[in-house]
Amino acid sequence: MMSRATRSLLLPALLLVLPATSQAAQEALKKKAIASIDARRPELIELSDKVWEFAETALKETRSAALLADYAERQGFTVDRAVAGMPTAFVAVYGQGEPVIGILGEYDALPGLSQKAQPAKEARLVGAPGHGCGHNMFGAASLGAAIAVKELIESGAIKGTIKFFGTPAEEAVGGKVYMAREGLFQGIDVVVAWHPDTKTRADLTSGQALVDLSVEFKGKSAHAAFDPWNGRSAVDAMELFTHGINMLREHVRPSVRMHYVIQKGGDVPNVIPEEARLWLWVRDWERRGVESVLERVRDIAAGAGMMAGAEARITIQGGDYELLINQRGARLIHENLSWLGPIQYTDEEQQFARSLQTAAGVEPAGVDGSVHPLEGQEPEGGSTDVGDVSWLVPTLHMSVVTAPSNVPWHAWPVVASGGMSIGHKGMTHAAKAMASIMVELFQEAGVRQEIRSEFQDKTRGFLYKPFIPDGPPVLPGE
Repeated sequence: MMSRATRSLLLPALLLVLPATSQAAQEALKKKAIASIDARRPELIELSDKVWEFAETALKETRSAALLADYAERQGFTVDRAVAGMPTAFVAVYGQGEPVIGILGEYDALPGLSQKAQPAKEARLVGAPGHGCGHNMFGAASLGAAIAVKELIESGAIKGTIKFFGTPAEEAVGGKVYMAREGLFQGIDVVVAWHPDTKTRADLTSGQALVDLSVEFKGKSAHAAFDPWNGRSAVDAMELFTHGINMLREHVRPSVRMHYVIQKGGDVPNVIPEEARLWLWVRDWERRGVESVLERVRDIAAGAGMMAGAEARITIQGGDYELLINQRGARLIHENLSWLGPIQYTDEEQQFARSLQTAAGVEPAGVDGSVHPLEGQEPEGGSTDVGDVSWLVPTLHMSVVTAPSNVPWHAWPVVASGGMSIGHKGMTHAAKAMASIMVELFQEAGVRQEIRSEFQDKTRGFLYKPFIPDGPPVLPGE
């Protein structure tokens, strides 16, 4: 029989061994998830490439959504389609009980960015859309990670529920905002998301809050030469409004961004235009900053209408919250990205990248597959409807490189990269990282609680109010 003294000497040693054994078991599960993604890599690339070819814009992603939803269903997920009033939105679920981990997927393209998968600008179909933000890879990678986790649940290695959210119209309407309004993110412990980028990192800087506005003016038509005094030009009012917006730029915080396009500005020169319409986005790092600028915009519209003798109307069409950063979640992401290591590229891929950079007029430095540090991240412009989700559920967000450094985003070089192996490597790497992160989230109740506690501290007293009109989503101008 072991003496009490001997037992007391061995106990600390056993306590030291147990965490190491637990970590080894966890790494073994991560490796199983990664092996699943490697085995499915050809299928995931095929999914991504088909969505890249479909290149369907907001709320029109019929084939893209069906492709992903059908694939999820074939893997054993229960799929609920056409959720939140959007035919191209769906939720795929597997498992039961807690924890419940969500993962986001996107698949909408951008207008006018059609491009071949080559390092020279040439449209596949002139004037057609293209995936200038890499959403063809976004949906496929997230679904690949969800399936890897599903297989672990199915085998009994982990317990809980995995939910894949197929979210349309990020670029124009904000499909996640409508899903949030319908309560689809209730009951989720943690949400994981990623985005294609020119660098790989856990995101510790927020995206910008945004409000999407339609600004309309109604005047009175008349003959522009015979009796112009009988007319009241809506275009005059619109020009006064845009002048006011451009004057306002000097008197807002440096973080504010305002950009617009003119959608309607008359038909022929000899008829005083009765109607004019402008589409305006206002952004700032926080929603309260956006709301402050919005009040100034309303005053400018009213003043422009008065000066031109026209009626002014502003309609809020949508908008996003800023991304609420979870620092504990960011550390978890960084640990797993570091564990995976950098993405390696062939000489041919680096040459492709340098050719893209040369064509885009930036330094031909190639593509950078390293993991960037948490420290020293510079804020970047741009908004996402993931922001709304992040104020309802703790959201872990990361970026993974899918295009060369410094090429313009929402542009043809990103489309080109997303249709070939540079994009494919980033997509599969993102899937592996998210699957690894989710293994820890499923297994480590303490980590989930730390993430949840930080979220609760940051949202104490917060009441979610989406920046969208009543009713189902409608594309601006339709």
